Amino acid sequence: MAMPVRILDGAIGTELISRGLELDAPHWSARAIAEAPGLLAQIHADYAQAGATLHTANTFRTQPRALGEGWAGALGAAVRIARDAVPPECEILGSMAPIEDCYRPDLSPGTAARRQHREVASALADTGCDVLLCETFANGPEAIVAAEEALATGLPVWLSLTAGPFGDLLSPTELARIGKDVVSTGVQRLLVNCIAAIQIGAYVDAIATLGVPIGVYANAGREDEALGWGATSPRAAEAYADLAERWELAGASVIGGCCGTGPLHIEALAQRFG
Repeated sequence: MAMPVRILDGAIGTELISRGLELDAPHWSARAIAEAPGLLAQIHADYAQAGATLHTANTFRTQPRALGEGWAGALGAAVRIARDAVPPECEILGSMAPIEDCYRPDLSPGTAARRQHREVASALADTGCDVLLCETFANGPEAIVAAEEALATGLPVWLSLTAGPFGDLLSPTELARIGKDVVSTGVQRLLVNCIAAIQIGAYVDAIATLGVPIGVYANAGREDEALGWGATSPRAAEAYADLAERWELAGASVIGGCCGTGPLHIEALAQRFG
């Protein structure tokens, strides 16, 4: 019997941009924590209104390497903003990201990233997150140490792998090979994220036989694919939900959106799987 689908929220970074906040590296979406907390809270609230019950705090870039001094305070503030913006029955996921560019796995320090992931995992656990979400990993050794340090907190841990926005970093077979190693750490759920919605189905299929619950949150793809970004409309959202039906049939029991998606996409998912 298929598990009921739980609805994850959509993008934070690209949604901040679409609402007028300029973002740049290395801080990226973390700028909003101090500079536009009201806007960040509104985005979380809009996702809850759309039907999401799983909400990822804006901690993707609240890391020592990205923010330097003050990173832990920003991390705590991001979790509080998310918690206060959504209904109490919603769950808050603390995001743990690769410490270098998530689309440049060749730059990853691999297992040498362990200490920083331990610091971030511990800080997120102290905020009272419900789940730790290690997300957008394409480097296997770093994904493993992130999962291990997150699990050491005692919280439920989900880990999400990516093959890059357009699937050019890893084949489905290569991603599943990393996924198998990740599952061996004891993570509760394995996901794939930030691969174009029209391409991500093969990656969902590839992780579906690894023995743990799975999930998916795709990016909207190129604008000419009319699924998001410049085509954020009810029609685009319905096209995204159409693709999500395949992911659900493959076994995904958590479905949301990544870059280029917004509240309309999440509303379409909630209506489709509610």
